[in-house]
Amino acid sequence: MSIRTTETARAPVREEDVPGTSERGGPTGRPPEAGGTGTLTRRNMLATAGATLTGGALLLSGSAARAQPEVPAARGPREGSAASTGPRQARQDWLRPGMPGRDYPPVVVPNGSKLPWKVVDGVKVFHLVAEEVEHEFAPGLKAFCWGYNGRVHGPTIEAVEGDRVRIYVTNRLPAPTTVHWHGILLPNGMDGVGGLNQKSIAPGETFQYEFTLRQSGTNMYHSHHDEMTQIALGLTGMFIIHPRRPRGPRIDRDFVILLHEWRIDVGTRRPHPNEMTDFNVLTMNAKAFPGTEPLVVRQGERVRIRLGNLSPQNHHPIHLHGFHFRITETDGGRVPESAQQPETTVIVPVGSARAIEFVADAPGDWALHCHMTHHLMNQMGHAFPNMIGVKPGGLDAKVRALLPGYMTMGQTGMAQMGEMGMPVPPNSIPMLGLQGKHDSITMGGMFTVLKVRERLDGYKDPGWYDNPPGTLAEAAITDALRRDGIDVDAPAPVEPGSPA
Repeated sequence: MSIRTTETARAPVREEDVPGTSERGGPTGRPPEAGGTGTLTRRNMLATAGATLTGGALLLSGSAARAQPEVPAARGPREGSAASTGPRQARQDWLRPGMPGRDYPPVVVPNGSKLPWKVVDGVKVFHLVAEEVEHEFAPGLKAFCWGYNGRVHGPTIEAVEGDRVRIYVTNRLPAPTTVHWHGILLPNGMDGVGGLNQKSIAPGETFQYEFTLRQSGTNMYHSHHDEMTQIALGLTGMFIIHPRRPRGPRIDRDFVILLHEWRIDVGTRRPHPNEMTDFNVLTMNAKAFPGTEPLVVRQGERVRIRLGNLSPQNHHPIHLHGFHFRITETDGGRVPESAQQPETTVIVPVGSARAIEFVADAPGDWALHCHMTHHLMNQMGHAFPNMIGVKPGGLDAKVRALLPGYMTMGQTGMAQMGEMGMPVPPNSIPMLGLQGKHDSITMGGMFTVLKVRERLDGYKDPGWYDNPPGTLAEAAITDALRRDGIDVDAPAPVEPGSPA
């Protein structure tokens, strides 16, 4: 196996070596010690003056960053630019590695995983392996996809603003590939567009990417070689960069969800990468309901949900029941508080990321799903007749003489498809349905549940919610109908929409 290196690693710098910075990397405004014997010489005077200017420059840079958190470039010249050259830039290029627990609360990736890392000379080192993966989208549906490190989607990369990251990418696929670090500010030669910024990574090769994280926010990574094929087969993942200095209220639960869509024909075992319009498996973290894990939260916790969309074609309006939230991040960074929108639905465009935040103050099982209704179905196409209102009469009995067990379906909608328990072709799943606590949940695809509880026993599925007395919709009783003057047999009441 050959190894290509795209950049020579720089010598690391410790955070305490950066003049005018505090322990956590922020500006202090204090000039560093000039050093020497204590005798005031011309050399020491020049050194002191230079250090003072350096500390002042860092102070101004830090102030600009705080004043304009939505403009990452305000933090200084980008690595690789002419303004970034020189020995002082090399010494100030990155900070000590941010650590989970100390510098950030780790994210939760339902149904997913995170990419492990180690620190080598002050640099965080990761290793991504692109390879074929057999992936289960939901119980009963498996397909051969392309992913990273045995996962679809690839494991979430988690780091901290100011970290230096070195990411090795090994290609075990039968085709060349690259990795593009979507939305991340970095040197041009690290951007990962095959042919434009770098040679493609041939099968059997390992490339090295290395850059300093100069921003925070919700980002992604994906192949940028033969994108229609490789993204459609699953070469995607999330890249979360925590701020070195957190802003806003403290987050208790920080979830990461990557949205995607696939075409997997019934009975087949590989996504169809040439599909352009008719996707029939819609996923959250590469799982379709009922294969999606719930998001588990204690009542009163502040929750962030990060949503990325690397679907080939469709935008996804993600709707959360039970809460109003604020849209606090785009893939360009933190949204200023004055511009944060209160919403119940957030549109996540193709190739974009959004983060929402709210306080989970209401216990229950709350739906979280795409509001495009056909994105709540599994393996359904549109090339079938409209059966709504059809009265089959004696048709079923006649057809059963030729096809035992035949049943006309669809004349009252699609819900019965998930309730019949009828056999499905090998390696396929029912279009929708899971037995819930009260009835069949007639959902599939891009759907999951936020489970909020007053108490939790660790992070695990707490089961279905027990509704307190008087808080559950149920069949109306005769006494209640009589009390409120409701005649269920009378014509449905209606008033004109404008004055008479």
